[in-house]
Amino acid sequence: MSLGALLAAIALALLVAVAAAFARALFADTLSARTVELLDRILLILMIVELLYTVQVSFREHALLPEPFLIVGLIAAIRRLLVLTAEFAPLLQKNDGAFHGAMLELGLLTVMIVAFVVSLVVLKKQSVHGVGDRAPG
Repeated sequence: MSLGALLAAIALALLVAVAAAFARALFADTLSARTVELLDRILLILMIVELLYTVQVSFREHALLPEPFLIVGLIAAIRRLLVLTAEFAPLLQKNDGAFHGAMLELGLLTVMIVAFVVSLVVLKKQSVHGVGDRAPG
């Protein structure tokens, strides 16, 4: 229970901070410059909410189910992918090492996302087929 309350408090505090940062950026006319930062924070809030759900499901089922954890990993990988692609223009202006590093990270993130999705599909098919295929006993 305390872990869930802590995660909820963190998500709420981040939401208030993002709303305040959005308002400041909007009134200071710097919203376009701070879009990547705000997007990153909003996706972090989404990830924390998904973690909160995962903890709730784990406590309710009294077992660790793999699907919610895979979804959290998928959200984290997509979050980093979106932030990396949003920061792509400044990386082009830097040296080639930064660009190559970003491209490598982009490739690894793509592989991770595909692996997470394939894992979720396999687990979903197993749970659908596994119920009807079990022998009584």
